Amino acid sequence: MSIRAVVWDVDDTLFDYTTADREGMRSYLTTERLLDRFGTAEEALARWREVTDQQWARFSAGGITFEDQRRDRVRAFLERPELTDAETDAWFRRYITHYEAAWSLFPDVLPVLDALAASHRHAVLSNSSIHVQDHKLRVLGVHDRFEVILCAAELGVSKPEAGAFLAACEALSLPPHQVAYVGDHPEIDGRGAADAGLLSVWIDRYGGGATVELPSGRHRIVSLAELPALLGPDTRFGAQSTFG
Repeated sequence: MSIRAVVWDVDDTLFDYTTADREGMRSYLTTERLLDRFGTAEEALARWREVTDQQWARFSAGGITFEDQRRDRVRAFLERPELTDAETDAWFRRYITHYEAAWSLFPDVLPVLDALAASHRHAVLSNSSIHVQDHKLRVLGVHDRFEVILCAAELGVSKPEAGAFLAACEALSLPPHQVAYVGDHPEIDGRGAADAGLLSVWIDRYGGGATVELPSGRHRIVSLAELPALLGPDTRFGAQSTFG
């Protein structure tokens, strides 16, 4: 039985989050005259990514709300735990202005969505919130490409938990073995999707996993241009994969 639908991650899969976050924060810190307190722009950006990863892990584990992970990112980054929620929210809103100015899709996204438009249904499953991702997909001009958009903040379960992937399958009224999941994280996306019974596709955009040996049932690509061939009816059920 062939793959009938593709469920997509958003950040660093469809949307170039890493570049937007880096360029947005650089622009914001320059405007706010905060770069000097971190030594160099590179050190500031590394610190922002570090606290983002820390607070996102807490949110993914169910320890804090989506809004609180944003607030705690600001407090940790500025080393100012005394900031009120209103103050951190205002700081983050100012950052968002610069961040959104740097938004873009990866160049391989529209070609593959066009190539698969007639043959596969499409949905989104993100560990973010629907408020954030719905707005983002609209700004990027691809919102109407997806019939279902699901996010962890509203689902109450996040990747890599099987329940998140199965919720996407249920929303599409398809069994997991007829659904592919494409995401940029080998564990959160790749392992999680495979464990839930979906066709697991890891998009390794920067080639860092070239030497990683993936378990059976998990696939690695470095460009979305490789995806249509991987979704062919013979790949899922025993044919030799050329993608790792």
